Amino acid sequence: MKKVKVCLVGIGKLGKALMEHWNSANLSIGVYHPSITKTEDFVQHYQNSYLLTPGKFNEIDVFILALPAKEVIPFISNEMIKVQPISSINIVNMATAINTNDLKNSFPSLNVFGVKYMGQWRDLLENGNGLFITEAALPKQIEDLFLPLGQVKIDLENNLIKVNRLATYHALKTAIAIEKVMTKYQYSPEYSKRALTSLAPEVIRSYSNGTLGHFAKEILKEIESEKE
Repeated sequence: MKKVKVCLVGIGKLGKALMEHWNSANLSIGVYHPSITKTEDFVQHYQNSYLLTPGKFNEIDVFILALPAKEVIPFISNEMIKVQPISSINIVNMATAINTNDLKNSFPSLNVFGVKYMGQWRDLLENGNGLFITEAALPKQIEDLFLPLGQVKIDLENNLIKVNRLATYHALKTAIAIEKVMTKYQYSPEYSKRALTSLAPEVIRSYSNGTLGHFAKEILKEIESEKE
């Protein structure tokens, strides 16, 4: 069976998180970035990665686009269109802000699949076990790439955007509320930073996991009694 050749396009925060787990899973991944110097520095950290240039793109079966939304269409227009035979290539769009169906309509000759990460890149980097959303069943060669990273769920891309926005909105409201209270009572900025970066995130994580300690459980009782 022919070995699937994969290219990661984008070596930013998400690209780094993806590569961390692909490297641990011993998957060979080619890496492309316009700056060869930056690419060389990146691949030095991952023994199973190697530098790719556009001249080798025609050897690749799957392109994973871990790019900012504004860079996806320019990359496809400038680089992907040149690859032949184009019908044999699978492209994975991971940019949350670009609807995959819009990309398919703009580039009907390409096989484009959407796989969007629900969460924050650092959590994926450090903990793995990510949740990825796609609107249709993926070809096995693509699905196998994401299994070492976590779970793939079939759902609408718009639901991911709504959940990300909802969680971000309430997280920011909570952070602003904590800052205001800390300022009101003139607590040290050091305490405020600790509350925002350690206390609050870990309490939320423990609440989600059902592992609240005694102190937090007593406060939860107070909050629940306020609703009555």
